[in-house]
Amino acid sequence: MAELAAEGEDVGAELDRALSALAKSLEEAELQSLFFEEDDGRSALFTIHPGAGGTESQDWAQMLLRMYLRYAERMGYKTEVLDSMPGEEAGIKSVTVRVEGDYAFGHLSQESGVHRLVRISPFDSNKRRHTSFAAVFVFPEVEEDIEVDISPDDLRIDTYRAGGKGGQHVNVTDSAVRITHLPTGIVVQCQNERSQHKNKSSAMKVLRARLYELQKKKRLEKFEKMEESKSDIAWGNQIRSYVLHPYRLIKDLRTRLETGDVEKVLDGDLDEFIKASLVLRKKAAPVS
Repeated sequence: MAELAAEGEDVGAELDRALSALAKSLEEAELQSLFFEEDDGRSALFTIHPGAGGTESQDWAQMLLRMYLRYAERMGYKTEVLDSMPGEEAGIKSVTVRVEGDYAFGHLSQESGVHRLVRISPFDSNKRRHTSFAAVFVFPEVEEDIEVDISPDDLRIDTYRAGGKGGQHVNVTDSAVRITHLPTGIVVQCQNERSQHKNKSSAMKVLRARLYELQKKKRLEKFEKMEESKSDIAWGNQIRSYVLHPYRLIKDLRTRLETGDVEKVLDGDLDEFIKASLVLRKKAAPVS
């Protein structure tokens, strides 16, 4: 077509479309080449936990949840909130979400870590600047055909009444389920469904994913360090900073990528940050 255009043929518009399609295909192929871990292609489960700071951090956790739900929507992924515990005044105390789609884990795995927010607090009558922290943990969803040895004797299963805001949606039965894996101390829970059976099934799915991640790392110490970081969601452990005051900047502390368009990122446009992190991961991977 380029030769035809040089000869004077009217193929300019068609050539532009072909070049655009080629550029898009190359970009997709480049991104696909960054996925090399065995679990990258799986669906994902992620949790968000606010750090110390009460309402401030709980509100930040809610903002992060919205950001990831919008990101999943943009990617065409299906999401399901398996468990959520609201804060007393605002935000959330914890949330667990399932993200279904090809390479959902490959993309979202790059978001695991502590996220730091600096802003003028909407909850401070004196309009002072506050720093808040929240931690994101991402796990690959485990397929049923993958062996994860879970002995019934190792489980403590508790049922309780799911929380709600009142009215006709209050659950009057003990349908919510909490499962504790006694050997590792891992606790998972689900209260999204009205059926105790469905909540137990969803909670077991999260537990299988957590235990599979533990097995994959092979060393319990490494997993425990990640778990222990939940109690130290604070300065010095963050992977990304989101500054809304006195200037506006989001900076990834691993890749050094930064942008001043904070609204775009908080609205779920994470493509550049995730791709930069995937590129860094591939560069750091051992050559086979």
